[in-house]
Amino acid sequence: MKSTNKKTNIRIRRHARVRARVSGSAKAPRLAVFKSNKYIYAQLINDDLGKTLASASDMGLKGKTKTLRAKEAGKLLGKLAHKKKITHVVFDRGGFQYAGRVKSLAEGAREEGLKF
Repeated sequence: MKSTNKKTNIRIRRHARVRARVSGSAKAPRLAVFKSNKYIYAQLINDDLGKTLASASDMGLKGKTKTLRAKEAGKLLGKLAHKKKITHVVFDRGGFQYAGRVKSLAEGAREEGLKF
């Protein structure tokens, strides 16, 4: 945890607290979200095996705003999960506030049938 940015350190500590309680399994994988200044990334992770089942980001998606692109990334992840017959997930917001792009990604995933 050697970063010069105080906000990043606080987010990493917050994420560690959440990860102590949240774990994904084969029945309900963990939907992990990471947000950078430009893009947002999401993965479905089976923590029992330590494997990523599906991933999506807004890197190649078209949209007017970052929030709309995040929603499209959530829909894309929902479609990938549906193909792998995953319906229930455990949401891990990565220490980020549940607002803006993180909330938009979650809503997009819910629209495609993921439940959390």
